[in-house]
Amino acid sequence: MTLDVSEADHQRVSEAIAVAETGTAGEIIAITAQTSDSYHDVGLHYAVAVLFFYLGTVAAWPPLLDWTWALLMGWSAPPSERAMLTLLLGVALAKFLFVLFVMKWMPLRLALTPGATKTRRVRRRAIMLFKAAAERRTEGRTGVLIYLSMGEHRAEIVGDAAITAVTTPETWGEAMAALIADVKDGRPADGIVAAIALIGEVLAHHFPRDAADRNEIPDKLIEL
Repeated sequence: MTLDVSEADHQRVSEAIAVAETGTAGEIIAITAQTSDSYHDVGLHYAVAVLFFYLGTVAAWPPLLDWTWALLMGWSAPPSERAMLTLLLGVALAKFLFVLFVMKWMPLRLALTPGATKTRRVRRRAIMLFKAAAERRTEGRTGVLIYLSMGEHRAEIVGDAAITAVTTPETWGEAMAALIADVKDGRPADGIVAAIALIGEVLAHHFPRDAADRNEIPDKLIEL
């Protein structure tokens, strides 16, 4: 799934971050990615599964290989054992390569990736990006990352040390729900803006802005 974010959407997100930060010492970073992983291993796993399923089927029902020989070679003289083993290897390899080729199509590969795998990899990418873009970049350790992986329809909110000390994953439930709902409807920018506003309220409650506060991280949406 590809969802485009326009220049106007970028401006809206930047403005939403600026507004949300007027009441808090926290800093909000928003990052979007089309997907969080290539999932090439998933395609390989399906190809291997089909390969072993075919070999297991032939082992359990040998006439299948005889029928395959007859289909390809006709009802000629009975094949030798070597010929049958060569046929078995060839068909098994053909099935493996065909599935591997089909699974190169990303939408199919993504659709067949287990949900738990998507969740783990989106979380892993979010933490990696947080460490690179936000962790320890604020004086009070009050940076928070909103990460949206559009293809997986998953999002993560990752906070720096001071934020995780006073919040739990449930704290961000309303913001996550608003974000994902709009993404599913094809409006990622609306979801990001809504999530920013709700996160800003949480941050303002725990980390109200003081006179000495300064903007430590640029207010913008980063697209990967």
